[in-house]
Amino acid sequence: MLAMQITPDIVEAYQRDGAVLVKGLFADWIDEIAAGIEQNMAEPGPYAAENLQDGERGRFFDDYCNWNRIDPFERVIRQSAAADVAAQLMSSTQAQFFHDHVLVKEPGTTKATPWHQDGPYYFVEGQQTVSFWTTVEPVTEATLRCVAGSHQWAKPVLPTRWLKEDSFYPNEDDYIPVPNPDEDGLRVMEWPLEPGDAVAFNFKTLHGARGNTSTQRRRAFSLRFVGDDARFVERPGRTSPPFPGHGMSAGERLREDWFPVIASR
Repeated sequence: MLAMQITPDIVEAYQRDGAVLVKGLFADWIDEIAAGIEQNMAEPGPYAAENLQDGERGRFFDDYCNWNRIDPFERVIRQSAAADVAAQLMSSTQAQFFHDHVLVKEPGTTKATPWHQDGPYYFVEGQQTVSFWTTVEPVTEATLRCVAGSHQWAKPVLPTRWLKEDSFYPNEDDYIPVPNPDEDGLRVMEWPLEPGDAVAFNFKTLHGARGNTSTQRRRAFSLRFVGDDARFVERPGRTSPPFPGHGMSAGERLREDWFPVIASR
């Protein structure tokens, strides 16, 4: 595993705002990431999805939890500096890998990625969490957009199904409605990205992305890590990802044979 030193200012900004840009984190891994994405699209896993309604233009493909069958993904996870940087951003003694995620918007795809927090979909709770979102192509308009400070909101945002647009769980009263940050005057952070740049964001950070109206693909790859305070939590329904047969109980650390510790400090 490679190491990469992050400045205290970046760590402070991450913990304050819930998202930062990490320049060049995956710059040396773009070929591996691209190869893994192409393999993933050619051989989709059981959770692969096409996220367009009938009549919507383009293609919006996503899939997750494929790292242990796609060698390029596993090499990036275990050998890049991502886990080391994750531990620093989280101020954690370790970075434990949670899952990988591929999100591809082909040219001319007008569908936006809905505003959401990842945390409510997961069976893990904790403030020491980080996702990295990087792209194979340069992106401007189709980049990730994050709402500053939303990882510290008192109540989580309602998780919804992207196609049906209905509630993911039956307990809607435990959540706040999905906001419209642009209309609500919230501070939205977004960065143009060169290949290998990464947006780091907390599982509780509200985020989304515009459609890809450009003439090039937008192949995004995300890696998710948890830190010292992460614990398994029961949800009122099937989580996403579901990880069937995990056998964990509320309050336990995630099992390391399924969710390996990649970095220790």
